[in-house]
Amino acid sequence: MCDCGCGGCSPTKPVLINENLAPKEILSEGLKYHMDNARPLTEHVYRAGSQKYFELWAEARALYTRGILEVQGDDLQVLTETDLGHFGIVEGQKVPLDFPIELTEGEIDEAKKKKAKKNTKKLNKPMRDSSGGKAYKVYVKDPKTGNIKTVRFGSGGLRAKINDKKARNAFAKRHKCAQKKDKTKAGYWSCRLPRYAKLLGLKSNFGGFW
Repeated sequence: MCDCGCGGCSPTKPVLINENLAPKEILSEGLKYHMDNARPLTEHVYRAGSQKYFELWAEARALYTRGILEVQGDDLQVLTETDLGHFGIVEGQKVPLDFPIELTEGEIDEAKKKKAKKNTKKLNKPMRDSSGGKAYKVYVKDPKTGNIKTVRFGSGGLRAKINDKKARNAFAKRHKCAQKKDKTKAGYWSCRLPRYAKLLGLKSNFGGFW
C-alpha cells in the first residue's frame, strides 16, 4: 500500500501515484484513465503499436524510475525487465524495442537469408583487418562455448620480418611459439603468420613458426 495520504490507495489497484512526490495533474489522460479505472497497463487503453501506446509506456517508466508511480504484477515486469516504450536504430531505421512485430512470410524469409549470410564466415582463415588496432583478424570456433569468435592479432611491422630467418627465430623464441596451441588466442596466430602469407597478401614461402 502506498503512503501518499490521498485516502484512495488500495493494494488491489494496479497503478498508483505517490502524490507526496508529484500531483496527479502531471499524468497524461491515458495514464489517468488506467489509474481511475483500476486498469493495468498491460490492458492498454491505446492500440498496441500506436504512437500513444509507446508514449504511455515511456511515461509510466519515467515516473516509476523516479518513484512517483507504483505498479505491480505484469506491469512491474514490463517496466523492470523490458525496454518497451523506447526506440533503437536498426539498419538505419527507428524501431520500437521489446515490441513483437508480426512479419509477412516474405519478410521472414528475407530475414533468414540475411542472418544466414551474416553467419557464413570462413573459419581459421586469417585476413587483413583495419579495426581494433591490429593488422589482421581470423574467425575461430571457441570449443568451450561453440560460438564463433573474432581474434585480432599482429601489427603492420610484422610483415617485414617474415623472410628474415634471424628475426623469425628471435620472435619464436621470445614468444614461445612452440607452446602456443590455443586458436582462440592472438599469440597462436601471430606465431603462425608466415603460414598464411598468401592469404594476407604477403610475400613469403616459409611455412613454419617465425
